[in-house]
Parts: sequence; C-alpha cells; structure tokens
Amino acid sequence: MKVNRPARYGSSGVTLIEMSLVMFLLVTLMSMGLFFNTKIAEWKAGRIAAETLRGVYSAQRLYLSDNPTTAVSSLTSTMLIPYLPNQATSMPTITSLTNTTLTIKITVSPPTINNGSGGNYDPSGSTKDSLWDVGE
Repeated sequence: MKVNRPARYGSSGVTLIEMSLVMFLLVTLMSMGLFFNTKIAEWKAGRIAAETLRGVYSAQRLYLSDNPTTAVSSLTSTMLIPYLPNQATSMPTITSLTNTTLTIKITVSPPTINNGSGGNYDPSGSTKDSLWDVGE
C-alpha cells in the first residue's frame, strides 16, 4: 500500500543561497579586518617614527641650550648621543613602510627623516600631522 506524505515546506536544511550569503559575509568581514589591520600597522609605524624624532629633537634642544654658540648645521651624532632619552648609546634609526632603515637628519631643526636621496621621508603627506615628523 502506498502512503502519500505531504511535502515538507518548512525543512530545517540550509539552501545553497543562504550558505553562499554567509560565506560572502565572512569573506567580506575578514577582508575588512585585514585592510584595517594594515592601516593600523602603518599608523603605528608613523607614531614610533614621530616619537623617535621627538627624542632627537629634545636632544638637539638640550645640547643647544648647553652650547648656545653651536650652529644647528654643525651638529653631529656624537654631540647628541649623550642627550638622547633612555640613555641611548647610538643614534636611533627609523623603519619605513617598505621595511627599509632610514636615518635622521640632525643638521636641521626640527630634525627630519632622510629618505636616502637627500629629501625628507613622510608618507603621510603632511608635516603638521605629527606622523613621520615632529610637526608643529
């Protein structure tokens, strides 16, 4: 004997469209997280560079207050090292966004990051935002 069963419209299974939407949502959230993580890492590198430059700028001002006849253009690393914060034993360097090591130009006030070809390194594009520079 054949039994007719009613069709199940309220099944508890997941359709292919629902599963695709959930996977799309997860991929979108992961992509946004990776993007923001990269931007936060860039901001953090800029803050570290700015703090390093502030330390060198403080060393410049302390040295020049002790030696007022010295011109800023004649400053050297050996003159400033004793004035650096945290009893540093060498001149600090800065890591760029492309992981290259950059030096600090101490013969100008405020000090700037040397990009290797004589110019200033500042990927933020502004000298007043206090990222990658001392700012105002």
